[in-house]
Amino acid sequence: MSIALNLDHSSAIRPASLSRPSLIGLSKPMLAEALQGVGIAEKESRMRASQLWNWLYVNGVTDFDKMTNVAKPVRQLLADSFILDRPEIVSEQVSSDGTRKWLFRFRDPANPNYPPVEVETVYIPEEDRGTLCVSSQVGCTLTCSFCHTGTQKLVRNLTAGEILGQVLMARERLGDFPGGVRPNDGGLVPHGDTRAITNVVMMGMGEPLYNYENVKQALLIAQAGDGMSLSRRRITLSTSGVVPYIEPTGREIDVMLAISLHAVNDDLRDVLVPINKKYPLKELLEACRNYPGVSNSRRITFEYVMLDGINDTDADARELVRLLANIPAKINLIPFNPWPGSNYGTSPSSRIERFADIVNAAGYASPVRTPRGRDIFAACGQLKSETERLSKKDREALAG
Repeated sequence: MSIALNLDHSSAIRPASLSRPSLIGLSKPMLAEALQGVGIAEKESRMRASQLWNWLYVNGVTDFDKMTNVAKPVRQLLADSFILDRPEIVSEQVSSDGTRKWLFRFRDPANPNYPPVEVETVYIPEEDRGTLCVSSQVGCTLTCSFCHTGTQKLVRNLTAGEILGQVLMARERLGDFPGGVRPNDGGLVPHGDTRAITNVVMMGMGEPLYNYENVKQALLIAQAGDGMSLSRRRITLSTSGVVPYIEPTGREIDVMLAISLHAVNDDLRDVLVPINKKYPLKELLEACRNYPGVSNSRRITFEYVMLDGINDTDADARELVRLLANIPAKINLIPFNPWPGSNYGTSPSSRIERFADIVNAAGYASPVRTPRGRDIFAACGQLKSETERLSKKDREALAG
């Protein structure tokens, strides 16, 4: 049984004027440049940027007045010039298995007259880790036929600040900042002094590599050792196969890579994952073989949703093994998570086990992912929000 929480939004909504830019999502040099833009001298701006960085990403502060090592006149200048916005929490649901799903609301920073947009973010707790599944876009362009998110047209990309805002808000709700309190509403969190959020996966709404620059900036900030300090080995970016951005992802962001594969031939993958028509399997797998840093200790994860009678035969399993030859890989077998209107069924457990046995016998780790959060539609492929894309006429009217 899932729990839907009634929230006091006063701590979640930051109703500051959108005429003031947010400092969330700026790199440290960009922070210093923003401070210089409001009259802080260049040398001082670098020092203040380091102070702000610590308050924002280590302490999770959202109020300039709490930055006690910053002089009061500077704090006032910052408050008059900038905001430290976090998303509004529209809803928070806790699954019977402890999975937690938030519906977050954002305003468009470039178009304050536009209606707000909403995305879903999911927290999956386990005994020794807590994984946050983060969205990169509102909606999606890829229309993968088995994915609920793909039925929502792309509304817009999220900014680096909005991507990080999901992490910051989740950390606040989970008591992950100094002085924070862990929730006691039935949701599990890792034991002891372990962070509530130990891992981040870019597997929420959207295709991360179609929002590359913002995702890159957000993940580099998340990795920074003097800030959030998330290990790059605990950050995974999942793509459906935007081949031109795979090599830069490894070289410039240096995170773990996951590929939404789901089929072993182009004809079927063209249907399940239509981007395959642009970047077919041969090109995708070649990009994976050349992924910077790929090795047996840094394997690529291939995600494979198990669709009854579609892609789950013994022959499919053997072809999957053949395709992945010479790629250090592990294979996540994902039982299909149904959603209203979907045209697929979940492969029987016995069929999934047989498929896994063939892949394991070939030397590939192939764990079967336990569905989490199905009762609150938080499982893989189930995320979607009600935000709709504005027509050109509506955009022009709102822009004035």
